Amino acid sequence: MQREIVLVPDPRLSTPCASVENFGEEVRQLVEDLTDTMRAGVGSVGVAAPQIGEMWRVAVVDTSNHRKFGPASQGFFALINPKITTREGEREGREGCMSLPDFTANVRRAQTVTVQYQTVEGEVKTVVCTDFEAVAMQHEIDHLDGILFLDRVSNLQTDVFPRKKK
Repeated sequence: MQREIVLVPDPRLSTPCASVENFGEEVRQLVEDLTDTMRAGVGSVGVAAPQIGEMWRVAVVDTSNHRKFGPASQGFFALINPKITTREGEREGREGCMSLPDFTANVRRAQTVTVQYQTVEGEVKTVVCTDFEAVAMQHEIDHLDGILFLDRVSNLQTDVFPRKKK
């Protein structure tokens, strides 16, 4: 079920989330709701649980439908208790967020990340992501740590832009 997006300045967006310990129907339903919400967002490639008001370390990422970066995508990820175990390189790119819909910003991120996570069944997996997919992973994991993309902007006056209306 598509859920309403929590918007800045809601304090849940700056609160670290609790780890998931019970892998049951509630987690499956949360992943389904996150997936429906992400797919309903125009151009969205990920959403994290606090963005729909749930304070658990759960996020979904899928860059495969992105018009520019989709061909390089590894597909859909349901991330339970994700953590970045390695970061390599650096890149700067424009980011937006459904919780802050009126702005985009230039954000510096790692070029490549290794992410360890659990599946909805609790199985531990590891994935290496690069470029745009790595940025999406970092952005969503930041949400689980109570960090917004604006928190990573070097200069709020020169690196934040009003989002173009379609």
